[in-house]
This record gives sequence, structure tokens and C-alpha cells, in this order.
Amino acid sequence: MIWGICALGILMAAPNLQYTQVEEYNDATAALEAGAEETPELMAKAQNWPSFLPSSLVNLGLDLRGGAHLLAEVQLGEVYSARMDDMWPSVRDALREKRSEIGTIRRVDSPDDELHVRISKPEAINSAVTAIRALAQPVVSLTSAGQTDIEVSSSGADIIVRLSEAEKLATDQRTLEQTLEIIRRRVDEAGTREPTIQRQGTDRVLIQVPGIGSAEELKDLIGTTAKLTFHAVVGRTSDQNARVQSRQIMLPAEDEPGIYYILEKTPVINGDQLVDAQAAFDQNNQAAVSFRLNPSGGRIFGEYTANNIGTPFAIVLDGGVVSAPTIRSHIPGGSGIITGRFSVEETAKLSIQLRAGALPAKVTYLEERTIGPELGQDSIEAGRIACIVAFAAVLIFMGLSYGAFGLFANVALIINVALIFGLLSAIGATLTLPGIAGIVLTIGMAVDANVLVFERIREELKSAKGPARAIELGYERAFSAIIDANITTLIAAVILFVMGSGPVRGFAITLGFGIVTSVFTAIWVTRLLISTWMQYRRPKTIEV
Repeated sequence: MIWGICALGILMAAPNLQYTQVEEYNDATAALEAGAEETPELMAKAQNWPSFLPSSLVNLGLDLRGGAHLLAEVQLGEVYSARMDDMWPSVRDALREKRSEIGTIRRVDSPDDELHVRISKPEAINSAVTAIRALAQPVVSLTSAGQTDIEVSSSGADIIVRLSEAEKLATDQRTLEQTLEIIRRRVDEAGTREPTIQRQGTDRVLIQVPGIGSAEELKDLIGTTAKLTFHAVVGRTSDQNARVQSRQIMLPAEDEPGIYYILEKTPVINGDQLVDAQAAFDQNNQAAVSFRLNPSGGRIFGEYTANNIGTPFAIVLDGGVVSAPTIRSHIPGGSGIITGRFSVEETAKLSIQLRAGALPAKVTYLEERTIGPELGQDSIEAGRIACIVAFAAVLIFMGLSYGAFGLFANVALIINVALIFGLLSAIGATLTLPGIAGIVLTIGMAVDANVLVFERIREELKSAKGPARAIELGYERAFSAIIDANITTLIAAVILFVMGSGPVRGFAITLGFGIVTSVFTAIWVTRLLISTWMQYRRPKTIEV
């Protein structure tokens, strides 16, 4: 069983010796499974590695492979404004039921995170406030039980609706989680390896993607909100300063420079109801993006097109009108196509962004770095030299200090490193420069257990015990000290993994794996080697 575990570990680690070859094989195999065209070049790469052998690799982190690093800030204030806009139809409908009592109602200008509604009969303000308070919903949060999502107050003839502090905290949490998930989906769909995407602080997101060309390329992929909405068209103008009503917006036409569309501010359909988007071609064989809505969005889309035949309908993407076609007939089913001056590459990128969903708020980039592959290669070389030096020093020391027993410990040390890489490959872990430091530290610590055992055997030999009995007692009496020492280090590794992030976690993973494999090789592999040697040589005396 011990030799079987060692053989399996070495077999799992072996693909890393032919890293580039196996990586090309994995990429080609994945492309063929995804339905890529079977070109001679792709087929050659798919035959680069025997399919019956393991092909899992240790993924190289940003500091080893090179890539892009971004620190983004999420503009949470935009979400509050959108929530108020979404709430207006419900507030309007609730007040319309009391129109005879409160008079006419209209929305008036207000701060972005508030909704102000004015009624014509101020004496009925309390009745209006009560009607709006009935719309409040419980805050979905473990720390805000019993609290509602809105606060309603009045000032003269105006009703003021704002989000409660508990709802703002819950909204911030949801927004950050949604932003993380959408960025992760966009990056994953682009086929990048082992990205690091995690929250930092209250409103920031750290994005590190190994293997990507530049920070600009990464920003192009995730930098836009890709927010798709459909609006009723009020009119169009060439006057950039034309006046619009408070519930209307004016947006530029993407395909017609100098032309602006005046639209209803509240969209008929938004991107949340989009379920699929694909790069396609229109009837003129121009690059386009086809989309499909969910049943709810499809029903709204169908009803609107049925009731507004002959009127233009604006498709808005990230604050620009990409198309404003006239509705010619009822469009059931919730499917359509977005045309514009797109290249094939742009439609592919746009479809990825739309499928992943719209970012809930705009992100601004506070920090961006591009790490070149040359720098990553330098890090790998430095790590390789450190490992070789540490390895050689430990091998020489053990050989000189313990003779034949030191050679057994050296064989176990070599197997130990193979087992670490085998484990990292099996789980698809990412190796970073601190991770290499963890391996170097493991090499230095790996022989600690052997030193304890060999010193204990020396003590037992001084008591005039036979070789076999001295070895047995040496392992038996050193066992508890070995376990105690390694468990305390493992606890430290676990704490680093739980509390740390990024490179710290990489260090913790390699250190933790190194502890487990070191104990296994020091206690079982070296003992098996010594027992086998004793069985065949049967020495009367031994020197440690």
C-alpha cells in the first residue's frame, strides 16, 4: 500500500515535467470537446500526450505565468438610484388607489438615493404615507431581522421614500457578491486559467488573471457593465442640449453621430430578464448579437410589441442607443437580434458579457498592473534554484550525518516532493512564488522527523539493544514528538489559509500538503526502506 501511494503520487506529478506539452494537449482536448474545428494543428496537439496517462497540471499563478492585476471599486450609490427608479411604478399604483382622497400625484426631482412624490392635497399626506409604507418588505439579512427595506416620511405635500440603513447594508453585500460572480463568469467564459477574484474591504474587488496579455485586455473583457435595456422612444433630436422631462432621458445614437434619442427613463425590459445571447449574423450578413428573454420578459416583450405597432423601440446598451427599430408586428417568444456597427470579435465579446449578466453597478479601476511572462519565468528560475540548493544541502547533510540511514531519508525526501506536486496536480491547485517558498520550507523541515527517529535509535543502541529492537523503539518513541511538532505547524497553515488571501493561501496550501507528505514519508516510507534493508542484509550491528 505504501509503495502504491508513492507510485500514484509520482504518476500524478509526472505531467509537470512536460508542462508545455501537456498544457497544449489539455487545451486542444478541451477545444475539441467544445466543438472546435478539427484542424491538423489542433489534432497534432491533441496527440501530444498519451490519453491513458494523467494530464492534470499544477496551475501557475500570476507571479509565475505573468498576466493582469486589477483593483476595482464598485459604485454602490448607483444601485440605490436604480432601486428608487424601480420602486416608482409600485408607489404610483399604490397612490392611484387613493386618488380621490389625496388628489393628483407626480414625481419630483430628488437626490439619487431618494424618491420624492408630491400630492395636490397636503391634508391627506398621512394617508398617502400609510399606503406607501404598506409596500415595505422585510430585509433579507441575518443581522437585520424585523427591519423593513424602506423608510417613508413627509414634508409638506411631499412624500420622501428612501432605503433603510439595514437595507443599504444588505444591498451592498448583494451587489458585491453579484459583481464577483458576474466578473468570474465573464473571465471563465473567456477560457482563462485559475483567476483570483475576491472581495477587498467594503466596496472593492481584486482581479488577478494569469496568462492574459495585458491589463487593458482584461478591462475590455470585464470593464463595461454590458447593461441591456429596452425603452419606449419619445422622440429624436440633433440638439444635445434639448430639454427633456424629469422622467425622460436623452442618449446618443451609436450608429448616427450627432443624433440623440429621447426615451422614457424607466425601461420596458431590462437585462435581468435576458437568459441567452450569441454572436450571429443579420439578414444582410452583418455581425450581430441574437438574444433570448425569460418567460416573464418574453411576455412583457410580446405584449408591448402587440400594443405599439408602428412606434420605434430603443435597444440601449451601456448608455448608448445601438438600435431603434420600428415595431412592424407582434413579436412573441421573447427573441430578437441586436444590430449595429459590430465586428465579429466585438459580437463575441458582447455576447459573453450579456450571457454573464449586467454588472449591478459601474466599476472604476484604482490600480492596474501587467506582469510579463519574462518576469514570471525569472520567478520560476529563482524558485527552481532555491529548491535545488535547499535539496542539495539537505541531501548532503543527511548523508554525512547518518550514513546509510541518511540515504534512506534522502530517497524519502525525493518521494516527498513528488507527492506534493502529485497532490497539487490532483486538485488543480495554483502555485505561486510564496507557494514555492512553502515547498522550499517543506524540504528543510521534511527531514526533521527522520532526525528525531535516528537520534532516538542512537539512544536505544547505547542501551545495548539489538538493531531490530532499537529501530522499533526509535520509531515508537519518536512518534508522539513527530506528530505534536507537525500538528502545531499544520494548525498554523490552516489559519493562514482561512484568514489569508491570494499568495498567502498559496503558501499555506503547499506548507500544509508538505507537512502531510513529510510525516507519511518520514514515518512509513523510510521505515519500509530500513525494514527491507534489514530483512535482506540482517546486520549484527548498525551505525546511525
